[in-house]
Amino acid sequence: MSQAQVITNSGHDDMIHDAVLDYYGRRLATCSSDKTIKIFEVEGESHKLTETLRGHEGAVWCVSWAHPKYGSILASSSYDGKVLIWRESPNSQWTVVANFALHTASVNIVSWSPHESGCLLACASSDGQVSVLEFQEGNWTHQIFAAHGQGVNAVSWAPATQPGSLVSSKPGVEGKGSGGVRRFVTGGSDGTVKIWEYSTQDKTYSPIKELTGHTDWVRDVAWAPTILQKSYIASAAQDKTVRIWTSDPAHPNDWKPTILNFDAVLWRVSWSLSGNVLAVSGGDNKVSLWKENLKGEWDCVKWIEE
Repeated sequence: MSQAQVITNSGHDDMIHDAVLDYYGRRLATCSSDKTIKIFEVEGESHKLTETLRGHEGAVWCVSWAHPKYGSILASSSYDGKVLIWRESPNSQWTVVANFALHTASVNIVSWSPHESGCLLACASSDGQVSVLEFQEGNWTHQIFAAHGQGVNAVSWAPATQPGSLVSSKPGVEGKGSGGVRRFVTGGSDGTVKIWEYSTQDKTYSPIKELTGHTDWVRDVAWAPTILQKSYIASAAQDKTVRIWTSDPAHPNDWKPTILNFDAVLWRVSWSLSGNVLAVSGGDNKVSLWKENLKGEWDCVKWIEE
């Protein structure tokens, strides 16, 4: 059974907002306006509901699996302003191991960093702030800072290694359990896209670049996950455009946009695991797939309609 079919038969009592497969593709987590999270085992053509998680007091917008090196861990964010960290015990019981009520408004999305950077979770909120939660040596710590004045809708981590390098031969620069520079991108209701970087000296995250051009809310951002010759960030907005921002290793802070125009408000952008195909979904229930040609132009290679 396809992932879409599993979602259709999910058992939620209300609209489903997110559905994510785990690292191995064996389990699916869904979340809904009914305040619950459901865990399914997916095997071949069959699926089975194994757990319903209750803990949020509002619609659950987002679920995200941590890398399996940290165990069976799921993060969720909600309209109630909370971020919950769930862990599955060896006897298959799910419990909340951390409850963060750092934000004063809806937490719209949560995103785990690449596992090479450590166990880090970035959280974007309508209160205009981003929080970064870190699990290290048995304890959770957090930082919270202002990001976009009118609200933060999206966050996405950069790869842990630099563009053009398939394998990093250098040790982590952030200390224990970390490889590469910690960077992420955010999208806000102010129409801007911001790139953030962690400073080992100041022990905090600061914006190093602001990308402007969108004329309405930026609904989603996605940093291409693989180490190609260039870095790619995609941003989708209510202005009916997707911007694909590109930088090369020689000029890492010079981001050049390619603008894709659509006929509908855009909601999500997502890169393939290989990082060379971009999926775009919008309010017209259509998904389009885009790929860069040898001239550096982006071509639509497929449309998928409901």
